[in-house]
Amino acid sequence: MTELLLSSPASSSAPQRADEFEFLCALAGAELAPERIERIANWNRCALDWSEVLRLAENHGVLPLAARNLIEHARGLPAEVERTLRSAYDANLRSSLWFTGELARIMQHFDRRQLRAVPYKGAVLAQLLYCDLGLRSFSDLDFLISSADFGRAKQALAEIGYRPAADLTPAVERLWLRTGYERAFDGAAGKNLVELQWALLAHFYGVGLHSNDLGVEDLMARAGRTVVGGCEVPCLAPEDSLLVLCLHAAKHLWTRLIWLSDIAENLRTQSQAQTVDYSLAFARARALGIVRILGVGFWLVKNVLRAELPQPAEEMIAADPRVPALGAEFAARLVRGASYDFESTEYFRLILKLRERRGDRWRYLWRLVWTPGVGDVAAVQLPEALFPLYRIVRIGRLMRKLLV
Repeated sequence: MTELLLSSPASSSAPQRADEFEFLCALAGAELAPERIERIANWNRCALDWSEVLRLAENHGVLPLAARNLIEHARGLPAEVERTLRSAYDANLRSSLWFTGELARIMQHFDRRQLRAVPYKGAVLAQLLYCDLGLRSFSDLDFLISSADFGRAKQALAEIGYRPAADLTPAVERLWLRTGYERAFDGAAGKNLVELQWALLAHFYGVGLHSNDLGVEDLMARAGRTVVGGCEVPCLAPEDSLLVLCLHAAKHLWTRLIWLSDIAENLRTQSQAQTVDYSLAFARARALGIVRILGVGFWLVKNVLRAELPQPAEEMIAADPRVPALGAEFAARLVRGASYDFESTEYFRLILKLRERRGDRWRYLWRLVWTPGVGDVAAVQLPEALFPLYRIVRIGRLMRKLLV
């Protein structure tokens, strides 16, 4: 059975995978097609290294999904494995319910302070895409806000017990509001529990999010409403949700299965509901210069998860001849568990390859060289009047990386 599965990928370019990884890919879905359920039920599980399956599932963020699907569709699980799976699902559900309670508390406090914010990922994603708070693991709450409201949002979080995870001077915080995109906050229950995000990506990525219809203000203006844990909250419009998930996965170079699962579930649920306007979503992608990013994401969903795609997604893959080769490269990284470093030249090179327009590639390189990051500010402390000199610090640190 395993040989048949490995020899019949959706594309001949798909990489060969270890049995445990292949099995995990079959499990990484919220609503499985009948043929996928049959594959799980008939898998030769005697040949599996269960400790490796569980390790991979946790590392890839799909342990709750794997647990539910194994318990429901796999017959004759080892008793110890089943106990571990049930315990993992229950623990994730308890964590998700706690975060959902905090989401409601924070949103209610923001409303009292007349602060606009759109929660996304986390609990909202679990409810909208997976229809079960226990099926998607997450460890923080993300809120999109206007950069102009950051100070008030920071104060509102302080009023209910959240403090910035890093101590920044007011001057550095102002710099970060111009060049960064998020700040994390700690609470009594742990570190980095809340993130305020005033952009989807840092400035150096060179994606024109502020001028091309996908800035935070645009996202908030188009937001709809949904109910999470009994509390009505804003949520991203379907077209925006698709683009945001694809950008987030690409930023991390698709190195975890959960990010592919999110895209697959978005395509599946929106296709069923027939509420997503693909022509509008793809028009925004073209304006932003991220068509290739979407194409690679869709290729990976098809060839790694073996999920069916709607026709518009198939057409986007076919429109760019470089997508299959790039998809195969990132799939190979995913299979071998490659990690990434936001400050490495390898990471910069891979991001550059994902931009389809020459002008966007040059913009990315220019901003990459000239935009100071957290590491640059931490390396040298300068007074605010000399902050332009951080560009020199940036160039020096990049040159050292190139020479290593």
